[in-house]
Amino acid sequence: MTQEIGCLVVFGAAAAVTFVLTFGVRKVALRGHLVVMPDSERVHTFPTPTFGGVGMMAGLVAAIGVAWMLPVFAPSFAGSSEPLGVVLGAFVIFLVGFVDDLREVSAPAKVAGQVLAAMVLYFLGVTMSHFKVPFAGFIVLSPSILPLVTALWVIGIANAINLIDGLDGLAAGVVAIASASLCAYGLRLEELRILTTDNLGPIVAAAACGLCVGFLPHNFHRAKIFMGDTGAMVLGLLMAASTMLIGGQSYDYSGVTYFFFAPLLVPFVILGVPILDTAFAIVRRTARRQGVAARDLEHLHHRLMRLGHGHRRTVLVLWAWTAVLSGLVLYPTFAPRWNDAIPIGIAVLGVALYTAFLPGRHREAVARGVARSASRPVAGRSGSGGLEPVLPPLAPGTARQGGHHAQHRRRFARHHPPMRG
Repeated sequence: MTQEIGCLVVFGAAAAVTFVLTFGVRKVALRGHLVVMPDSERVHTFPTPTFGGVGMMAGLVAAIGVAWMLPVFAPSFAGSSEPLGVVLGAFVIFLVGFVDDLREVSAPAKVAGQVLAAMVLYFLGVTMSHFKVPFAGFIVLSPSILPLVTALWVIGIANAINLIDGLDGLAAGVVAIASASLCAYGLRLEELRILTTDNLGPIVAAAACGLCVGFLPHNFHRAKIFMGDTGAMVLGLLMAASTMLIGGQSYDYSGVTYFFFAPLLVPFVILGVPILDTAFAIVRRTARRQGVAARDLEHLHHRLMRLGHGHRRTVLVLWAWTAVLSGLVLYPTFAPRWNDAIPIGIAVLGVALYTAFLPGRHREAVARGVARSASRPVAGRSGSGGLEPVLPPLAPGTARQGGHHAQHRRRFARHHPPMRG
């Protein structure tokens, strides 16, 4: 069995377990009234169960267990603490997300939990030892700075994935494409002997892709369950771990730069959509003198929807951008003669992205249509401008706000699904 086949087996185990267990997680969430209620600051319109990350965490444990039993991955597990580090780190950040989904926690408390998960990774060997700067060679990180770098990396990637989790299937699809690309990238580096064959990165990336693919049937518009911070945090940690293992432990060969970018910078391109969204959010909220954790409806997916894209089309557009960016960095690893065209391709994509978000006439036409719709009387809207949302009927067995159910409302419900069944 080759490593490529082994990664497919790990992917399949993660997808199958996540898909099957999510049915049970949804039933338990409904019986326990663990639902996300709609309101004026949320995109979704029907109360929807959350905690889909529980099934994803179980899928991760199953995937790592299957990988441990495969002979082809024996070198990755023999005498190594990294697999245990990934599982324990994911479990710690899973608990952080679980508590936040159940009872809202403050941003500092959430960051503290992410730092704890990062330290679990660091002390069990999941970190980066060096990275390459284009045209400047390798920079070896000293042991004293490794904990800080690991913590910042985990916090950054985890929150980027969490912020992009704003529409049905958006985060799961973006991470599925990005992790599949990262797995292929890592396997290619192993083939070129830039990575050692016992590197755990491709295995973790394959598992992350399987979790997303197994969860997507439950989460694509219209979603039946949300992954919540419980799932988004786990995916963020897996992406952080796999990028550190692949990008932070790779080497150059024969003094030749096989790719225009340093290996550690490749994940920035693959994860371009969530990272760009996070950067815009930080700049936007800082300019408004708001806290970084403040909530708004100005993310990339919200902007695309205001441009006239529907819910599903917006998700597909952002999936497409992730696929294009991933292909942009994968292609040169298989066709090195195109290396010189990469900066031009990045520039073209940047201009296209900028143009897409400033369409001029189209945006004005959409604004005029929204204004006309707002001026019409609509049943269920208030008489003070018609901005209050119309809350749809609740599913049997749930109650709207107040009492026992109000305590389960959470801050970061950003999807648009109705609850079925």
